[in-house]
Amino acid sequence: MAIGFFSLALFLLLGLDLDQGSSASAASSSSSSSQNVEITYGTVLKLMHEKTKFRLHSHDVPYGSGSGQQSVTGFPNVDDSNSYWIVRPQLDTSAKQGDTIPNGAIIRLQHMRTRKWLHSHLHASPISGNLEVSCFGGETESDTGDHWRLIIEGSGKTWKQDQRIRLQHVDTGGYLHSHDKKYTRIAGGQQEVCGVREKRADNVWLAAEGVYLPITDTGSKSSI
Repeated sequence: MAIGFFSLALFLLLGLDLDQGSSASAASSSSSSSQNVEITYGTVLKLMHEKTKFRLHSHDVPYGSGSGQQSVTGFPNVDDSNSYWIVRPQLDTSAKQGDTIPNGAIIRLQHMRTRKWLHSHLHASPISGNLEVSCFGGETESDTGDHWRLIIEGSGKTWKQDQRIRLQHVDTGGYLHSHDKKYTRIAGGQQEVCGVREKRADNVWLAAEGVYLPITDTGSKSSI
């Protein structure tokens, strides 16, 4: 049942965003106003940068420097399907689709359109020279460079939609970060996403629009 719901959710998300019409706006508004919704593995969502309100975004455009991997940016328009990410567990884990995600869990984010993974490493980011954040790999190609530790701000024990969070890259220690420094060429108007090793106001994110899978009852969980 969960897998069927998930497939239908992806179809609806793609249809809404491709139309770019009032239906998409209404769905986004409804989703972003939800409170205390548990985020589970398998959920498809957009991550909103708290300070600038841009969404974490990727597209089939490589960086012109650094690793040359698929670029990751902050995107100003809410209604864009290239800003959807699937929440996955870390490699070699017993976590299942529908499980809640506790504070401190190591997760992966898979870009819905290109199927690549949110990734970081020691290459320099194009604008600020911090740690580059890219998309890398594929459906069956993933490594520890795709691992991010969930850090919930405040007293929350499991990840919910209305909570402020940070994502810390396990291999480099860098926090997923964005700021108002914008690209002027290929990704004109989009802002840089990078990793920084210090906690700052600019590395806080919130779960925004998406399709939030319900918690799966014990004993009926399907693998991711």
